Amino acid sequence: MSLTVQHLQQLQSEHPDWRMELVNGEIIVMSPSGYESEEVATRTAAKLITWVDERRLGRVTGSNADFILPNADVRAPDVSFVLAERLRRSPRSFAELAPDLMVEVKSPTDSITKLETKIQSFLSLGTRVGILIDPDDRTIRIYRPGQDTVTLQDGETLTVPELLPGWEVAVSDLWSPVFE
Repeated sequence: MSLTVQHLQQLQSEHPDWRMELVNGEIIVMSPSGYESEEVATRTAAKLITWVDERRLGRVTGSNADFILPNADVRAPDVSFVLAERLRRSPRSFAELAPDLMVEVKSPTDSITKLETKIQSFLSLGTRVGILIDPDDRTIRIYRPGQDTVTLQDGETLTVPELLPGWEVAVSDLWSPVFE
């Protein structure tokens, strides 16, 4: 039996502490991300939201903001950005579109292959840029439809000029700080 958005909403109301996604008609219960992964996602969202809000470019959300994608999947990237002209008001429930930018941060239980598959799915459904942040090897991979993947490391700068002109973040600024 293929499940629907309504099934997902019913399950979410019955289990409000569980994070779920609907992928190809199946409910997937998401595992917790791990402290460092969540900190990296939060740092990334903070850098984005500061830039986006000052310029009123759109909306930035975290992993609890679900999107009903054009193929009827319901997914939530770790961080997402939607241009203002595509989402003039925040919906009370799920946003019915693919975000312009989606970010996944690898947690200890994630596989790179699964995260890349998720990013490619978003790109095939209209997302313009997908970013995979891997705290394990301190790299950032940038995916765009029809283009080669770009890999960044410490000492380099993350930019997304097609969506966020002028926004720049040093890769090293996204990692969890070490306090000595």
